[in-house]
Amino acid sequence: MKTPIKIGLAGARFAARFHLESYRNIGGVAVKVVGVYSKSEESREAFAAKNSIKAFASFDDLARAVDVVDLCVPGALHEPLCVRACELGRHVIVEKPFTGAYGPGTPDWRGDRADKRGLLEEALQSVRRMIAAAREHGVKLFYAENWVYAPSVQKEAEILRATQGQILWIHAEESHSGSVSAAYGDWRLSGGGSLVGKGCHPLSAALYLKRIEGEARLKRAIRPKTVSCRTHAVTRNPQFISQGHLRTDYKDIEDFVQVHITFEDGMLADIFSCELVMGGVHNWIEIYANNHRMRCNINPTDANVLYNPVEKQLQHVYLTEKLGTKQGWSFPAPDENWMTGYPQELQDFMECLRDDRAPQSDERLAADTISALYAAYVSAQNQGQETDVPLLG
Repeated sequence: MKTPIKIGLAGARFAARFHLESYRNIGGVAVKVVGVYSKSEESREAFAAKNSIKAFASFDDLARAVDVVDLCVPGALHEPLCVRACELGRHVIVEKPFTGAYGPGTPDWRGDRADKRGLLEEALQSVRRMIAAAREHGVKLFYAENWVYAPSVQKEAEILRATQGQILWIHAEESHSGSVSAAYGDWRLSGGGSLVGKGCHPLSAALYLKRIEGEARLKRAIRPKTVSCRTHAVTRNPQFISQGHLRTDYKDIEDFVQVHITFEDGMLADIFSCELVMGGVHNWIEIYANNHRMRCNINPTDANVLYNPVEKQLQHVYLTEKLGTKQGWSFPAPDENWMTGYPQELQDFMECLRDDRAPQSDERLAADTISALYAAYVSAQNQGQETDVPLLG
């Protein structure tokens, strides 16, 4: 039997839970999750005990014990932990957002008041340092963007390759009623609001599909050229009336965003994300091409349609993420992780290590996503003015 690829999880909360479940369903590659590190002793010990893995008291100890470090931590920690793992000769999986701009770290600093051109440059420098560290130490760097691997998105990629269709317009959204992350809401920890925390998903998927189109038709990727963006803080608006259904404890981030993208070929994409949607996660991307049209419903889907007259009778049954109530009509996910691409994402990464090849969601896609996100903040600062996307490499 081949020696398994040893995995170490940094982080012991939401993302670490579904990553661990996905690793345990990988096929064709021997994989072993060795342990977990979290700065919270209580969290790492509880996670380790529940999942029969080892709890590590330091990040370096975890990294030295494994082949791959999987970063399931707040975005502000991505660059320092990624660079350190590379220095120790370990491959790195970086959850979204890949990295970002988090300010000087002083308590009184606010991202909503900071100059966005400075934040754009900070984010780009962070991307450069992470990629440089991986290349210097000869390790692989994986961008954990699950939308790339969602079955519905992969079907569209297959259609683009087969038909050599030209994408004219992409329309996409990720929204719900507010993140479960305690770090979300403070720019110093999250690197931004709905644009970075949610918009990164449909944005990366749009950039990925235009890359697939370009490689199929032109033998090269079609990349983003400009962005126009507006952001709003609806729940911090004095006129907003809260009835307790939406998360509202945001310090300095936006909770609504609209981004318009033009690509190098002059074609378009419009991305929406917000924290204002009740009734579960609202994740979809629609592609309007010159020879087909595809709507990819990531969550919810109507594989199951349920009517439940009594809330209590389903209190121990999971239906779908952030549903809010189980009473009335709902769309239970038969396998939510699979529909959102998490197992397929990690399967691809492990096969890349086995076969020594590049992943579908790679550092190039991560770099273009971060460039577009923070260029969008510059646009929003200038009341939606069209802004160039600075491309790296």
